[in-house]
Amino acid sequence: MDTNNATSIFESLSSGIRLDAFRLLVKQGKDGMVAGEIATALNVPPNNLSFHLKALTQNGLATVEQEGRFLRYRANIPLMLELIAYLTEECCAGQGVDISPCCDLES
Repeated sequence: MDTNNATSIFESLSSGIRLDAFRLLVKQGKDGMVAGEIATALNVPPNNLSFHLKALTQNGLATVEQEGRFLRYRANIPLMLELIAYLTEECCAGQGVDISPCCDLES
């Protein structure tokens, strides 16, 4: 991943609705959710939500699959993990420390 890709992904998550929708999709895993379920869970009007889901799919953060008359959305977990790896690839670099204790959130 490069800076331009990461910036584009962050821009697509800069809306609270899109961030909430993506986190909800991540929580659902490979099952994903149909658009109506997402709208209900987030208490967002369906026509408003469709705009945000389109932005997530255009940037690759979500995939969409037609199921009859419904659209099922799923989070692109590999892309999310690639973004996390990009953000953390130089964690504690140059400090002469092992990254594990440096980034241990349990402490």
